[in-house]
Amino acid sequence: MQIILMEKVVNLGGLGDVVKVKDGYARNFLIPKGMAKRATAENLKVFEARRAELEKVQAEKLAAAQALGTKLDGMMVQITRKAGVDGRLFGSVGNADVADALKAQGIEVEKAAVRMPNGLLKTIGDTQLEVAPHPDVVVTITVSVLGEH
Repeated sequence: MQIILMEKVVNLGGLGDVVKVKDGYARNFLIPKGMAKRATAENLKVFEARRAELEKVQAEKLAAAQALGTKLDGMMVQITRKAGVDGRLFGSVGNADVADALKAQGIEVEKAAVRMPNGLLKTIGDTQLEVAPHPDVVVTITVSVLGEH
């Protein structure tokens, strides 16, 4: 299916790009979230008429994400979980837990923005994670998992 991107999408393209994607990805994810529209002649005309407005909105989102990125950069978050004597957790720490810990410190981040390339944290100790509030803004934070018996 041919679609017009209404905002920058990671690994797909930028604002205004006409790309071909799988039908299900477009119908079930991109179009309902407002990230894309079907690439019809009518939608192309509407997009071109609103292009300046959409670019302005994208620039505002990027500026807000950069401001959030400066706050987050190098931040340390502590999360306490029950752990055994060998240092392994009973359970794990996921991206929702990290987002909640950041929220407790007054920084609102979506859980999808917390990237965990090595999967869930299952041991106590410090780990470097990336937080991406915008596709162009990626910062590193330290998550310190503390064990309690």
